[in-house]
Amino acid sequence: MAERKSLKGYYLTTFLIGLGFFTMGLMDPLYDTYVPIFLSRYIDSSALVGTVMTLDNILAIFLIPIFSALSDRVDTRIGRRMPFIVTLLPISAVLFGLIPFSALSGLAVLVILVFFFNISKQAVRGPVVALMPDMVPGDLRSEANGVINTMGGIATILGTVLLARLMDVAIPVPGFNEPQTEVLAFPVASVFVIIAVILLFIFVKEKKSNVTHEEEGKEEKTPVLQSLKMVLGEKDKSAFFILISLLCWFIAYQGVLPFIGTYSMEVLGTSPGTASLAAGMVGIAYAIFAIPSGKVAHRFGRKRTIRASLVGLVIVTSLVFIHSHVTVSWNPTVRLVSFWALLFLFGIFWVSVVTNSFPMLWQMSDYATVGIYTGLYYFFSQAASIIAPPIAGGCIDLFGYPALFLFAAAFMAMALVLMRFVHRGEPEDLAA
Repeated sequence: MAERKSLKGYYLTTFLIGLGFFTMGLMDPLYDTYVPIFLSRYIDSSALVGTVMTLDNILAIFLIPIFSALSDRVDTRIGRRMPFIVTLLPISAVLFGLIPFSALSGLAVLVILVFFFNISKQAVRGPVVALMPDMVPGDLRSEANGVINTMGGIATILGTVLLARLMDVAIPVPGFNEPQTEVLAFPVASVFVIIAVILLFIFVKEKKSNVTHEEEGKEEKTPVLQSLKMVLGEKDKSAFFILISLLCWFIAYQGVLPFIGTYSMEVLGTSPGTASLAAGMVGIAYAIFAIPSGKVAHRFGRKRTIRASLVGLVIVTSLVFIHSHVTVSWNPTVRLVSFWALLFLFGIFWVSVVTNSFPMLWQMSDYATVGIYTGLYYFFSQAASIIAPPIAGGCIDLFGYPALFLFAAAFMAMALVLMRFVHRGEPEDLAA
C-alpha cells in the first residue's frame, strides 16, 4: 500500500493558487450586497431587482462549462488555465471597479456594465477552479480545497468588514459638484484583484495535469439530463434526494443573499458602509468554522452534521424573522448587534452544510462518475441561484422585508425533510 502523501509540501502552491479564489471571494460579497442597493434606486420592485441579480447565475450555467472545456484544450507557454486567468480576471477587476460609477450614470449604464462584468467573471471562474486539481495530487485535493475555501472566507471578511467601510467615504467624481459616497470600495477591491493576478502569474507555474490520458478518457462529459436519468435509475435514491435537498437549501441562502444589504439599510437603518457587515458575519463564521465543521462530521457523521445544521438554520432564520418585529423599540445599536449575532450563528450552521454536502455526493459516485456528480452539484446550486432571488423579491413586495427570513426557513425545513431519505454518503459507504 502506497504511503499517503502529506499536504505539507503543497501548502505554498495551494496558497498561491488560492489567490484566484481570493479574487472571487473579494468581489462576490460586495457585488451581492451593493448592486441590489444600486438597482433599487431605479427599480421599485424587489422581484425585478432579484431577477436582474440572477443574471450572473444564468451566465454561470453556460459559461463555466464552456470555458472550463476550452481551458482543457489550449496549450501555451504559460499553461492551460493561465491565459484565461491573466486576461479575463483583470478585465473583471476593471469592470467591477466601474460599477458604482455606472450606478451614478443611470439604470441602463449600470445594467450594461453588470452584464459585461458577469460575462468576464463567470468565464474565468472555470479555469480558476480547474487550476488546483491540475497542480495538486488527487488524494490531497480535499485538504487543499479547505485551504482555498479559507482564503475565500478571508477575502469575504476583507471585502465586507474592511473595504465596505469605504462606501461611507465621500470622494470627488467627475461630473458631480459634490463628493459622492458608495463608490470607493469597488475600485480599491479591483486593485487587490489585479495584485492577486500578478502574484498568481509570477509564482504559479502550471505543469501537466496529474490525470493520465487513460483517466481523461474515462471522465466522460455527460449532459445534465442524461446525468439526472442515470441518478434516477439508481436503486438507492440517496444521490437524488441530496441533490433536491441542496437545491432547497441553496434557494433559501440565495434568496436572502441579494437582499441582506438592503434589509440592513431599510429595516435596521445602517449606513451603506455598514450594510455589508451582515454578510461579513456569515463570512467570518465561514472562515473560522470551515475546518472544525469537517472534524465534527468526521466524528459524528456527515448526515448527522448536515441534519443538525439544517435544524439550526431553520431556528436561526425563524429567530431573525421574530427579531425584526420584537426589536423595533430596542436601542438601534443593540438591535443591529443582535442581528449580526444571529447571522454569525447562521454562518456556523451554513458552513457545516456546505463543507460536508459535496463530499457526501462524491462518496456516492465511483471513479467513472465523479465528474457527472460534480456537474450535477453545480447545476443544482446554480439553478437555485436563478430561482431564488425573484421569488424572494416577490415575497418582499407582498409581505415586506421580514418575510425574507420565513422564506429561507421554509426552504431549509424542506431540505431537512428531504435529507431523511439520504442513506449514503459516509466515508465507509461504497458507490451504488
